[in-house]
Amino acid sequence: MWEQSQIKRTLSAPANLARVQALIREAPELHRTGLADRVCATLGFLDARGRVQRAGCLKALRALERAGRITLPPARSTPGRGGQGRRLGEAVPAPQGVGREVTELEGLELVRVDTAEHRALWNELMAREHPRGMGPLVGAQVRYLVGSAQGWLGALGFAASALQLAARDAWIGWDPALRERHRHRVVGLNRFLLRPGVSCRNLASWTLGRAFRRLGADFEACHGYRPWLVETFIEPPHTGVSLRASNWRFVGETCGRGRQDRGHAAEETRKAIYVYELEPDWRARLGVGPAPARGDTPLEPAEGLDAQQWAEHEFGGAPLGDKRLTKRLVDSARRQGEDPLRAFTAVARDDWAAVKGYYRLIDQPEDSDVTPEHILAPHRACTQRRMQAQATVLCLQDGTDLNFTTRPQTRGVGVIGRNQTGAESLGLHLHSTLAVNADGLPLGVLQAQFEAPQPRGDAEPAQEEKKSFRWIAGLRDAAALAATLPNTRVISVADREADAFELYVEQQRHPAVELVIRAQHNRRLADGRRLFEVARATASRGSVELPVDGQSLRTKTSKRPERLGRAARTAELELRYTPITLRGTPAGADQPVTLELTVVHALERDPPKGEKPLEWFVLTTLAVASAEQAAEILRWYRLRWRIEDWHRVLKSGCKIDELGHHSVERLERAIAIRLVIAWRVMLMTLLGREAPALPPELLFSDVELRVLGDYAQSRRRPRPTRLQEAVREVAILGGYTNRNHDPPPGHQLMWHGYAKLTTMSFAYALRDEIE
Repeated sequence: MWEQSQIKRTLSAPANLARVQALIREAPELHRTGLADRVCATLGFLDARGRVQRAGCLKALRALERAGRITLPPARSTPGRGGQGRRLGEAVPAPQGVGREVTELEGLELVRVDTAEHRALWNELMAREHPRGMGPLVGAQVRYLVGSAQGWLGALGFAASALQLAARDAWIGWDPALRERHRHRVVGLNRFLLRPGVSCRNLASWTLGRAFRRLGADFEACHGYRPWLVETFIEPPHTGVSLRASNWRFVGETCGRGRQDRGHAAEETRKAIYVYELEPDWRARLGVGPAPARGDTPLEPAEGLDAQQWAEHEFGGAPLGDKRLTKRLVDSARRQGEDPLRAFTAVARDDWAAVKGYYRLIDQPEDSDVTPEHILAPHRACTQRRMQAQATVLCLQDGTDLNFTTRPQTRGVGVIGRNQTGAESLGLHLHSTLAVNADGLPLGVLQAQFEAPQPRGDAEPAQEEKKSFRWIAGLRDAAALAATLPNTRVISVADREADAFELYVEQQRHPAVELVIRAQHNRRLADGRRLFEVARATASRGSVELPVDGQSLRTKTSKRPERLGRAARTAELELRYTPITLRGTPAGADQPVTLELTVVHALERDPPKGEKPLEWFVLTTLAVASAEQAAEILRWYRLRWRIEDWHRVLKSGCKIDELGHHSVERLERAIAIRLVIAWRVMLMTLLGREAPALPPELLFSDVELRVLGDYAQSRRRPRPTRLQEAVREVAILGGYTNRNHDPPPGHQLMWHGYAKLTTMSFAYALRDEIE
């Protein structure tokens, strides 16, 4: 991640100042620009796109000259605004025929200013019609014009944020050093103009919404990095009510000083400071901890998840651009969580206002703030707090295909496979990260990457387009979280598909996250030997018993391959482990890289007759010095199956591959809600096994416990007083036989049982209301 260069501070160091003075003596023919380029090349002052930071270096050199520390070559011109001062020379024609509603505007568009003609037009508009004129703006900038068939309606400009703001800096939570390195991630909305006489309802909201959806990509295209926050200021008598309604955050007031107020005169008007979050996980990326508004105390896995408050806990405060949409999200998630198997129209129970609200939420325009990332943002923040309470967290990565071939009306799906006749299967690929604790209890969904795969032809894809990049993106995301969890060990766990050399190289850049990956490739090691042969030839270090789940026989279908049946058993595995050295050249790199890893080898000694022995080669960045540590690595890898269980709940319990929305954007929004619902169903199931003595009130409401108690007594069982007993009663409602030697109930029985419990609880509540 690129960090802002501290040019003036770096040049002020005695050693570097001496180097600059030497450059001036050795090349007296250099003019100031040439000197600045030479200094940038010498000291590595490069921006995010690898270009020399000439302007920043020149500014720092002139400051050093004013301080009497160096003598620069004579200036060939006077520093000024250059091209930024060019104007049209005449007023911009007023727009004609502007209606009262934004929907009445024709050809409405947001135009990025990147030509001389547009720059002159922007300058003219601001100079004549904005109270603060056209500038100058400072730092990295992106500017826009608001155009339509009726004429130019307005303009806005983003530039560098304030150097220091006590209220903003306290809200962010960074120290001065961190602020200096990452201040470029906060940009200022320094100019916003809707022209006098343009009175068009919702035009301001449309303009800001469209700009924020484009700003990250446009900044990256222009400057090589994406901003995470936008700040702006409101002067009295304006109150900022419209900003609050659009999910801007009021964080305090300025002290009345301008950017150039070096004498602390405080001659400016005190202004209200508002901040807009472009990236929901900006705190994790910055490494400053969770948002204060949601609390910074750790959460236990089941805290806040009872039927009455779980939806507000996991979805409340989602930055959807309108508080009404966030309220709809909470209500819709709560209703769907009551019966995830059924369509929303069924769970709404004749509440057509709720039905219309849900479909308005899902059917927002493609470029709205209602995105999977924003829907999941509150849940991710809660997951981060649950991670804080754990000594070790496993970030499980895996992908699954969602088949929508039978939904031909859905726009934007990709090709996820082909059958023997060459017919294409259409759908989405979902790549997720599920956080679990060291005992396998799911803590939450950290990330969901949706992809509509498209044929690429013969061209070599860029790294970001390769399948292996999914795993790299997941690792980077886990590393951003790990930076905020100093007391938690974070381990990324994945199956054989993640066995890519580039992933191990990426881990070297993010050593706060360890890797546990099952090896797929029998790689050639740095000494020329092969990985699998070296592991098998290592002396045995002990053995470990590992339970192997049974599998039912599955015949081949058009969507699923055949699977042989397998009886459950306890396998005795022989343990081996040894350090290895990999050497290779990552894609896009010029120089080879050497990696130090450990391979843990497990081989089943005496498999049942007719069964293939289990054999695992697990690569890890963790140090392994004993059989106990090797067994722990295997246990963590085995917990990777939790994410496959979660996928099964998603597909079979929440029916996400049966959704019938007409575009990929709508599908992704609907699926994002169900990701959290599936996590909660899974957690309820596992808590009944792993924490049986917890009180049942942790997950069930009063009326639900009344129903479960009455149902249990009707079957001559005592009323449940522990969580395990309540979970068992729910499973019995779903079809669990509850015989003495039956295994614990699974997720499928739980979601069927919970759907019945919800219906019975509704009947109880209705009876109480009538009586």
